Amino acid sequence: MRLRRASIAALGAFTLLLAVPQSASAAIGEFQYTYIGLDGKPHVRLLLDPLSRECITLPEAADPDLSQPAHSPRNRTNTTATVFSDIECDGEFYALRPLVGRGNADMKFRSVVFS
Repeated sequence: MRLRRASIAALGAFTLLLAVPQSASAAIGEFQYTYIGLDGKPHVRLLLDPLSRECITLPEAADPDLSQPAHSPRNRTNTTATVFSDIECDGEFYALRPLVGRGNADMKFRSVVFS
């Protein structure tokens, strides 16, 4: 009888553990990219410790009618960064290795996700 109660208590504790929301994980480090501003000049932007497994559409490159895609990414985070040619992580993509991944001015993208 005691073994049954202990088993039920352990199962209940395990179920509660699964129900507790997990904290959002983040890539540690910075992701750098260049975009052309409304003034026609290049600007550099950093994403610091971006959330993992969440698509990030770059605000400076989000509108295909008004803005140019970002370029020259530098992945200095501890996870792989995958850049996409379209918003909402759609279109052609390219993976950048953790810490050392980079692309040149020909690598155009509008969104990124960290895995």
